[in-house]
Amino acid sequence: MADLDIGRRRTLALGGAVLLAGCAGQAESQTRTHLEALEIVTREGRRRFKVEIADDDAERARGLMHRRSLAADRGMLFIFPDERPVAFWMRNTFIPLDMIFIRADGTIRSIAHETVPLDETPVPSGGPVRAVLEVAGGRARQLGVLPGDRIVHRAFPRG
Repeated sequence: MADLDIGRRRTLALGGAVLLAGCAGQAESQTRTHLEALEIVTREGRRRFKVEIADDDAERARGLMHRRSLAADRGMLFIFPDERPVAFWMRNTFIPLDMIFIRADGTIRSIAHETVPLDETPVPSGGPVRAVLEVAGGRARQLGVLPGDRIVHRAFPRG
C-alpha cells in the first residue's frame, strides 16, 4: 500500500507540475505585449506614450479589463476598420481611465475623463471616430490634452 501511495504522489506531483507549467505559459502569453510609440500633439508640446494595440474584435472586447494598474506613459489604442460612432464601458475594468476619441484624420473628437471603474454605462464618442486611446484616469487633464489636438501614430495619416 505504501508503494501505491508513493506512485499516486508522483502522479499527482507530475500532473501538478504540468498544470503549473501550462498556466505559466498561458499567463506569459497574455502579458507579453508589443508596445508601439504614440504621441499626442498639444498646444503645450508633444506627449509620448507606449501603447498596446487592439485592432480586432477579440482584442477590442478584452481591452484593459482585469488590470490593476496602468503606468502614466502607457495606454491602449483601439483601432476600428472604419470611422463610426462608438460607445465604451468599464465592465471588469478596475482602474479609472481617460477615453480619448480620435477621428480618422488623427484629431481628437472628444475626451471622457476619469471614467468610473466597473460602470457599465455606455460612454459615447459624440460622433464618428476611427480609434479610441485609453490612458490612466486624469492623465489627459494633467497633460493639457484637448479636443482638436492631434495623435501621431501609424493608424492616422501624416498631417
